[in-house]
Amino acid sequence: MDQEKTERQEREILQRVALAAVQEQRRARRWGIFFKLLTAAYVLVVTLAVVIDRLGDTKRHGSHTALVELNGIIGADQKTNADDISAGLQAAFENKHSKAVILRINSPGGSPVQAGYVYEEIRRLRKKYPAKKLYAVITDVCASGGYYIAAAADAIYADQASIVGSIGVLMDGFGFVDGMHKLGVERRLLTSGKHKGMLDPFTPLNPQDEQHVQTLLDTIHGQFIARVKAGRGSRLMSDPQIFSGLIWTGEQAKVLGLVDGLGSASYVARGIVGAEDIVDYTVKEDYLERLAERIGVALGRDLAARVVGGSPRLR
Repeated sequence: MDQEKTERQEREILQRVALAAVQEQRRARRWGIFFKLLTAAYVLVVTLAVVIDRLGDTKRHGSHTALVELNGIIGADQKTNADDISAGLQAAFENKHSKAVILRINSPGGSPVQAGYVYEEIRRLRKKYPAKKLYAVITDVCASGGYYIAAAADAIYADQASIVGSIGVLMDGFGFVDGMHKLGVERRLLTSGKHKGMLDPFTPLNPQDEQHVQTLLDTIHGQFIARVKAGRGSRLMSDPQIFSGLIWTGEQAKVLGLVDGLGSASYVARGIVGAEDIVDYTVKEDYLERLAERIGVALGRDLAARVVGGSPRLR
């Protein structure tokens, strides 16, 4: 009897295990179908977006004002970088139906190297297409590297409340020497080269290193000033404060000669260029790259959910 009871219990356990496995397979198939449908729907939406974007390009066959956006911090590893900005500007200038180009800027600045690249590209394109004007239009902020680029334009427009200027260069950091001394922490820094540990925050500031860095900053500042003067010319007031790193409102900047007028991109397109239709040439994130990234995230989450049992969790 005990043997029969044991065999019956074993059969019941096997049946429950088999049933659980079948249920798990069904759940896995349902989730698989769900993710396939979700992926297909996402691909369809992206494809439609691409088609609509391409159809929007047909506007470029009529007379229009070209627009390129410059938003955020300027840097080689940022979304706002010289390669993308230059590519947008090139496409805008090359299109024979664009009457003029607007570079709409909202940036606190960034890399002087990246800003310099864009500045030179604007000068090159203006020389190559002398009949096509480039207008810089400032929205909220056009400071430091942002203004560096704007100075290359034929004319600059801003809102009366825009923040403009900050023509200067900075390098910042911290010093923890006193704090380490109070904590009884010893700094052990080994270098090959007398100045290799220059500006190390855990060692006292060396006056010779400080002077060297100050010379670098002054040199870059001088390059910045030269580019602004070359771009703005006699429109600038003779006021040393312009290059002191100060910022001004758009209204004040107009008096100083940092901008030529007050107005938005639509105002410039309508009232200055004479082509009210605006076509955006800004280089956008690639749809397929975005799709691949999001699908990868979704699949990664699904895999993680399976590993931990598929149940919701608080974090």
